[in-house]
Amino acid sequence: MNAAKVVSPEQLFEELNDPTLRILDATAILQRDVEGGPYQVQSGRSEFDEVHIPGAVFADIPGELSNVDAPFPFALPTNAPFARAMGALGVGAGTRVVAYAQQSPMWATRLWWLLRYFGFDDVRVLDGGLLAWLEAELPVSSATSSSPTAIFEAKARPELLATKDDILSVLAGTPACLVNALPTKAFVGDGPGAYSRPGRIPGSLSVPSVALLATPTGPFLPIEELEPHFADIVENSRERPIIAYCGGGISATLDIFALSLLGHDDVRLYDGSLTEWSADASLPLEVG
Repeated sequence: MNAAKVVSPEQLFEELNDPTLRILDATAILQRDVEGGPYQVQSGRSEFDEVHIPGAVFADIPGELSNVDAPFPFALPTNAPFARAMGALGVGAGTRVVAYAQQSPMWATRLWWLLRYFGFDDVRVLDGGLLAWLEAELPVSSATSSSPTAIFEAKARPELLATKDDILSVLAGTPACLVNALPTKAFVGDGPGAYSRPGRIPGSLSVPSVALLATPTGPFLPIEELEPHFADIVENSRERPIIAYCGGGISATLDIFALSLLGHDDVRLYDGSLTEWSADASLPLEVG
């Protein structure tokens, strides 16, 4: 596993006293009626307040780290508000970040992707998240922590982002490989959905993000087990860039992170994903 991107609980424990280290809990909670319909988004802050890794602070993905004025949840913020939020968490020049989540690691990889998009590369993901930390019988805390305010200089990397217009361009013939990170049932449009219409963007390939993990909360599969999931995609990407999407730009970052572990750091995220795409009745979707 790439040590520059993934850290084990034991390794992180050895680093807890490093004054340059910033540990960020990025958890959010999604709830949905069993009969379908949009997800209800809740902050994971109350769970964080009850138990967290010592010294960790809470990173509010659906709030301070999203554009809350956008029509869809988790929309990418602009440079200035993201920089303010990260600076308030103590992230800036000379610091290092470890992101983790209490349950699904997609929240940690979303924060990893956000930091990379805004020009900050010294960020790792805790493999297995808080549950792996607890299983290792390492100490936890309920104490309030903070870091000195820092200056975060946000430098957006538009080459890591895809927009609806970019996807339309792909459907019109621009070479690209579209990767859908949702579970297989959602990919084929089967069962109660969370979006305006069921299905996938035409021409998409399925690589469910949950298939990249040993359990639903992680850790990530070993490199030799990750590679087969992307074999055809990587082969085709020699001539076509890869664009990953999901429902709202969260679980697709698991696919992007896994591809980065395999050495592919230029994968783009369609941030609006199916929440945006399916809401426009004029745009095509495939089912089956």
